[in-house]
Amino acid sequence: MSETFSLPTMYAPAERAPQDVLEWQTDNIADFSPLRTILDAMPNIVLVLNQYRQTIFCNKALLDFLQEEDESHILGLRPGELLGCIHSCETEGGCGTTNFCSACGAVNAILTSQRGVQSVEECRIVTGNGGEFGALNLRVWATPIENHGEPFIVFAITDISNEKRRAALERIFFHDVMNLVTALQGAADMIMRRDLELVEEFSPIIKQLVGKLIEEIETQRDLSAAEKKELQVSFYPIQSMRFLKQVADFYQTHYVAQGRSIRITPDSADVNFVSDANLLQRVIGNMIKNALEACQSGEVVTLGCRVGEDTISFWVHNPGFMPDQARFQVFQRSFSTKDQRRGLGTYSMKLLSEHYLNGKVSFTSSPEEGTTFIGAYPIRPETWPD
Repeated sequence: MSETFSLPTMYAPAERAPQDVLEWQTDNIADFSPLRTILDAMPNIVLVLNQYRQTIFCNKALLDFLQEEDESHILGLRPGELLGCIHSCETEGGCGTTNFCSACGAVNAILTSQRGVQSVEECRIVTGNGGEFGALNLRVWATPIENHGEPFIVFAITDISNEKRRAALERIFFHDVMNLVTALQGAADMIMRRDLELVEEFSPIIKQLVGKLIEEIETQRDLSAAEKKELQVSFYPIQSMRFLKQVADFYQTHYVAQGRSIRITPDSADVNFVSDANLLQRVIGNMIKNALEACQSGEVVTLGCRVGEDTISFWVHNPGFMPDQARFQVFQRSFSTKDQRRGLGTYSMKLLSEHYLNGKVSFTSSPEEGTTFIGAYPIRPETWPD
């Protein structure tokens, strides 16, 4: 048999089995004729992986998911490559070999099973096949087995995306919305005492609470529509500085800005461009809100925009630094560095920007420079109606 070849990696081993070894392993597993019948009867996706984390066998559920007729385009690929993970093509070594893979539940479950222990993990995957942005929330099982003295892994996958969406909505509406409604009720009770001074004091509070309540509902509505590819987009001319001032003013009065300041850099470009103002405000607003939450009391969030040859970029900076685990998962659905009720802000800014606004979201983060999120958009998208 041929020898394996060495590849660089930043996490899991990158080496793959040579083609002749892969074919031998596939034939060896396939010789056990009841295996396909058993696995095809299972509703969940099931793979058999070799010691290099490559697929040598799969059931019908995976073929149906990938809309493939047979295994010819599947054998030899790793799970992230099959599912279209955006990080699986970033390095020559493929799935499992980037820094981001250190936070991947699928990779870690497989590595644990290679030590002879069954592992169950949850895995968030951002997908980008064919330019189509998406996200998967998965629960994976990795179980070590042996066949003819050679180690293999039975790798089972269940899509828990709907379970996670439902749980997120329940957390938000049962906690955040209930808190807002309770605060509104308290303010209304005070006003009903018919004290004119209280009316003046509580009217702005009620307005702010109602605005926050509407924001929560609209955020969840738009995110749900975006994931179903049903979100309507309306492109119109926007003036960059006017847009920046509006979004900065709105979030300066937001509850997360208490004790913190927002500043627009004076060298920001003032140009006309075309986009959907509501969706863009949702994206940049999430950047500002995340930045404010990352700041200590008294710190400043700065934002601005610059113009390239055919793009306009908005950026939001805070002095905080994200640790590796946060940076590697920041755009994954339901991941949060704050608490379990959060985790949709960064995911939604990427979803809205890259799937609906023809843009690109990125970030930089270091102890010396702090954290900056950047959204780059075409000044005039091709999809804008003439």
